[in-house]
Amino acid sequence: MLYFKIMCFLWAAIGIISRIAMAVMKDNWNKWETTKAYKEKKPLWIYIVCIVGLILIAMTWYIYIVYSIPYGWILGTLISLTGIKILTLMFNYNKFLEFLHATLYNPKKMLRLNISVIILSIILIAFGIWLY
Repeated sequence: MLYFKIMCFLWAAIGIISRIAMAVMKDNWNKWETTKAYKEKKPLWIYIVCIVGLILIAMTWYIYIVYSIPYGWILGTLISLTGIKILTLMFNYNKFLEFLHATLYNPKKMLRLNISVIILSIILIAFGIWLY
């Protein structure tokens, strides 16, 4: 149960802190993402983060199944959806870069993304407090 609580709070913190960083850095965030974080040639850190992400997906389902965590399937499903981004980063990096540029430089898309991340973060915090 503690694992699920930690995952909820950690994932929510990443979502909220990244949105705050975006608001503070403004255009510098876009520059950092396109020139440092997601360079044209896939950086080594992406492989490391993707492997860690896949391990977290597997661990979440393992803990849910072995320890019969009530409602663990909800977080398992949400974390499994991150597999889409992981697999895209691993095997279709150029398509991810297209998505990144199309989103970063479109204020409406960025607003929708930011609102979605904030809502997901609030839901995760609620799960961490009341569900797990």
